[in-house]
Amino acid sequence: MAFLSSRRRRARLAPELDDQDLGKLLKSLVATTRTGTIATTELCVAQMSRLLEQDPGDWDRRTHRLDVLAGYLVGSHLPRSWATREPGNADALVLQAWTQVAQARAQGRLEDPAGTVEMCLRAAELAPEDPTPWVALLALSRLERRPQSEVFAVWNEVLARDRWNREAYLNMLSYLSPDEGGSRIQVLEFVDTLRARVPANAPCVGTELTAQVDQYHSILDRGGVEALVARNHWSHVTAAQALDRAAHSWIQPGFLRHAKALADLNLLAYALVAADRRAEARSVFEVIGGVVTAWPWQAGGDPVTEFETTRQKATAGT
Repeated sequence: MAFLSSRRRRARLAPELDDQDLGKLLKSLVATTRTGTIATTELCVAQMSRLLEQDPGDWDRRTHRLDVLAGYLVGSHLPRSWATREPGNADALVLQAWTQVAQARAQGRLEDPAGTVEMCLRAAELAPEDPTPWVALLALSRLERRPQSEVFAVWNEVLARDRWNREAYLNMLSYLSPDEGGSRIQVLEFVDTLRARVPANAPCVGTELTAQVDQYHSILDRGGVEALVARNHWSHVTAAQALDRAAHSWIQPGFLRHAKALADLNLLAYALVAADRRAEARSVFEVIGGVVTAWPWQAGGDPVTEFETTRQKATAGT
């Protein structure tokens, strides 16, 4: 039955996760994004526009789609072409801004911060109920290491429109981390606050476990004896309780319904194996099937290879 069939599923990177419409669009763009003809540009723009117009008001799904499209289109002419042709289209503007931020993450700098900020604000003006221009602006503010007063102001704009926006919470978690100018204490305070307020199946529910995996990785990065006993991190009360809560509820049928649920399940499987809780990890891998997310698996090398190796360890003997 289940575990054996799960093990036979070919692992693959799938940024769209289980969003079939987004997956179809990405496949369609593969053959056309490398050409610069007017016809292919118009076709791609029409396809992207159609997808982003689906499910109005489903901000969680919209955020996921914009995030994936922006990452996919880094280096492509399409977002700029669309925004240039339709400067009054909020979808075009926010996709262009989000793509610029994604490219800046890869390059280490933003070419035109003021222009990107203006694009986000214009999109927010055109679509005042939409949180995604503010999510893009939050990611930009984090990248630019803007003062906390400015960042929290943008953060509040997101929450006013989408209380549990997953990307916003993860951006804030990273912004408050020691790696980006914050501190471990600020991370702990942030996680403590959200643990008390966030519904158990909210789109941002993975933030707490993300913080624990980040801390685990920081221990591994130190090397030496600390890295050798990094597994002990998962025996600490806060880490063990975070893992317990996720392992108990996330794989229950229908519990997680947000667009990036499979990404959170990848995170859970990774953490369970890191904590040597392989029996629990088996059920998570069964639910995941072969859908692999780059993070956190890429911390150990090629994400698909790491996923496959870890899945084999978890399911050995079943």
